[in-house]
Amino acid sequence: MSGSKKRPIIFPVIALLALLFASGDPARAQTLNAVKERGTLNCGVGQGLLGFSSMDDKNAWSGFDVDICRAVAAAIFGDPAKVTFTPLDAATRFSALQSKTIDVLSRNSTWTMSRESSLGLMFAGVAYYDGQGFLLRRDAKIDTALQLGGKTVCTQTGTTTELNLADYFRANDMPLKVLALATAEESLKAYDDRKCDVLTSDVSQLYAERLKLSAPDSHIILPEVISKEPLGPAVRQGDDQWFNLVKWTLYSLINAEELGVKQAGIDDAVKSANPNIRRLVGTEGEFGAQLGVANDWAARAVRAVGNYGEIYERNVGTQSKLSIPRGLNALWTQGGIQYAPPVR
Repeated sequence: MSGSKKRPIIFPVIALLALLFASGDPARAQTLNAVKERGTLNCGVGQGLLGFSSMDDKNAWSGFDVDICRAVAAAIFGDPAKVTFTPLDAATRFSALQSKTIDVLSRNSTWTMSRESSLGLMFAGVAYYDGQGFLLRRDAKIDTALQLGGKTVCTQTGTTTELNLADYFRANDMPLKVLALATAEESLKAYDDRKCDVLTSDVSQLYAERLKLSAPDSHIILPEVISKEPLGPAVRQGDDQWFNLVKWTLYSLINAEELGVKQAGIDDAVKSANPNIRRLVGTEGEFGAQLGVANDWAARAVRAVGNYGEIYERNVGTQSKLSIPRGLNALWTQGGIQYAPPVR
């Protein structure tokens, strides 16, 4: 080829596009701008699931899902209290996000293809790996889900649970009787009133619901997990910057645990010479600016709620009434599958 031909100048164009994206192109930063102007993050949560989202007698919210939103608020404002929580049931959770009533949904909701492809939503990562299971009375003398044929099973409408239940019984050629009710509370009451023999839901929810029964130890959760239920925060499609901010806030909490950065030690982490920690806490690089927030955004999040492991243990793990084993939610270095891309 002749050396006289000019080659297209590609790098400056790419650099310009990156600059526009990082600087907060208005078309991509509508949600973050609205949140900043409002001065509070609008977060959709569950209506009262112990360990995940519940309100005490002083109207104070707590739980795993609640802490995810507090981390996002801290990343934006440096203040985890700048969150307005909206309790939502299964039927209204997605429409509240679509209508912009909330900015982010952090409510034990399963990431599925149809919820992204048909509802205009995007899940910003997996905060909690769950699966559907079965709760029943210990005196039923049943120790495997394969013995549930012909039993009446209580479930909640408007969830992935119904289809999973039907699929499992059909795949195992077992007769199924279903009592489907509108809310988790109604399903639990029906089970407690012996209108059904079995209660099915995500295993994490079954741990919480069992504690509401008069004699929790009289009920067991069977070992079978019959579905994949990756739970995580969801946002609307069409705002890449907001999606990235929520996603990377979640990932920063996971990375913080892996790097040993804890809530009480965040000031020491800021002084660390470890380049991975320095990038995470904002003493090296411009990663916060790329998201439209301060460079210490991740340090703010960890200082507010702790790292992923601290959030887990406090709300649903060994330090909680639920005492749910980490299982799949342990770090990939500790036998689980929680794994976050690096900040670099």
